[in-house]
Amino acid sequence: MSNEIIQLEKKESSKPNFTLRYISISKYEGDWQSLPHTHHFTELFYVISGKGVFLIEDEPIPVKPNDLIIINPHIEHTEKTMIGDPMEYIVFGVDGLAFSFETDEEIQKNYSYYSYTSSQNHLVNFAGLMLKEFREKKQGFDQVCQSILQVLLIFISREQHLSIISDSTFKISKECALAKRYIDTNYAKNITLDTLADVTHINKYYLAHSFANCIGQSPISYLTDKRLKASMELLINTNHSIAQIASSTGFSSQSYFSQIFKKTIGMTPQQYRKLNTPNRKKVE
Repeated sequence: MSNEIIQLEKKESSKPNFTLRYISISKYEGDWQSLPHTHHFTELFYVISGKGVFLIEDEPIPVKPNDLIIINPHIEHTEKTMIGDPMEYIVFGVDGLAFSFETDEEIQKNYSYYSYTSSQNHLVNFAGLMLKEFREKKQGFDQVCQSILQVLLIFISREQHLSIISDSTFKISKECALAKRYIDTNYAKNITLDTLADVTHINKYYLAHSFANCIGQSPISYLTDKRLKASMELLINTNHSIAQIASSTGFSSQSYFSQIFKKTIGMTPQQYRKLNTPNRKKVE
């Protein structure tokens, strides 16, 4: 007779402050229109079958079976299926939860996606058990679902090397996301810290500090980069004059635009245009 005893070390454990809001299985067959939207809770999507594209903060992410997409609160997203191969997926909505994603980029992203292989059955099995509990609603079903959620999140964070953070830690991302979205949409307008403070309804100095922590640069620096990227597109793809491009992308004057452009890009707007469109007729 052999006997193996594994003794677990007793540790003080704190009660998790996140709760399962809902779980569903959806099959997107193009019979309803998905529009960009946000939630105040985290969503985890697991693709069972079919193919599609998730559009998250304007980044298209192609997905296939066994892909997991995690989207933190307040991040704009939508999903679209591939014609002829409808996408079926499981969705978990979780209150009070956010993830810290490891990234090589300087800008911290608030979403991520992973392709599963041998361990994908964890997600399907856990989801099936939670759905069964939800539908039958037997005594204590909510506690069962909450416990399964904890186990599921441990598997995900362990396999993908993620850190779970509380929603209270993540709350500033709501304001950061709102400020970022406002800049992305209105960069050609006159935007100041006061403008962003009015949009987000928080103190401008607090916003500046939090935006830098969340996005990786100050709001004004992000705004300038956004304007420069837009101007570079116009320099390559249009015959607009330098003055017109400066004005249409939010710079206060042509001279200031040229100064910032050369300092950041390492050449003047005219030089950049000539380098990238050698056959274009000169318009300035």
